[in-house]
Amino acid sequence: MPDSKKYLHPESIKRISRMELRARHIVEGFLSGMHRSPYFGQSIEFRQHREYVAGDDLRHVDWQVWARQDRLYIKQYEEDTNLRCTLLVDISASMSYGSGPLNKYEYGCTAAASLAYLALKQQDAVGAASFDERIRGRVPVRSKRNHLNSIIESFGSQSLTDKTDMHVVLSQAAETFARRGMMVVVSDLLTDVERLLQGLRLLRQLGHDVLVFHIMDDDELDFPFDGPTRFEGLESADSLNCNPRSLREGYLEALGQYLERVSRGCAKSMIDYALIRTSEPLDAVLAKYLSNRLGMHHKN
Repeated sequence: MPDSKKYLHPESIKRISRMELRARHIVEGFLSGMHRSPYFGQSIEFRQHREYVAGDDLRHVDWQVWARQDRLYIKQYEEDTNLRCTLLVDISASMSYGSGPLNKYEYGCTAAASLAYLALKQQDAVGAASFDERIRGRVPVRSKRNHLNSIIESFGSQSLTDKTDMHVVLSQAAETFARRGMMVVVSDLLTDVERLLQGLRLLRQLGHDVLVFHIMDDDELDFPFDGPTRFEGLESADSLNCNPRSLREGYLEALGQYLERVSRGCAKSMIDYALIRTSEPLDAVLAKYLSNRLGMHHKN
């Protein structure tokens, strides 16, 4: 489909005001642009073993494998391999920034709604939470198709005012969504990096597969400002008048170090990380999600 990129570009998506229709438009456009993928639907029928974890039901242990290998494995059947996906969406004040058709919050919500629509279409179960310094809105994990509306409503019911404390948020998420599954974090990650990585490691230690969609605006990644400029803080009252050309080199160097710390920290904990520009067509987000979802089945 030569026009698929244009069809799914943020400028086209912005014209669709209803989030449910927007998500359907993105997912159906994405799927129609694929050759019939062997992956859709097959994960539901996938049958496999995974290593025993303390607390698993012993009735599901494959004792024949134990007799041969002296290791405990759990048998997973078709209904057990359906994905449980929780979407954690950042609603802190910094997410309101945007230089293109969609700001970071609008882009992140659209991406999350599209992931929810795709998962529900595959008969997977989806839940959601919105957060700033703590979790503000929760939607339980469900697999009914009409569950999408509850998820979308939860994204739009909060105001973008506070800062982000990712360690607190991810600890709360671990308590709220205790059953193991996939956690998808949608955020600009403008927070203390060490506390962020601590929170992500906690989710992994509890047995969750974790995906991080790091949403950033082109301005933040490229720093294209020229001439006298006033920068105002979105999460503080601070402001700065300056010539941005004098700051550009130092800013980009600091940004590179920050992105390196985040991506390396995620890789070290076997967390899937994707840096996504708000100018990227939305099918790129779905492609990253799909490839990582397949990887999840191989890791178990």
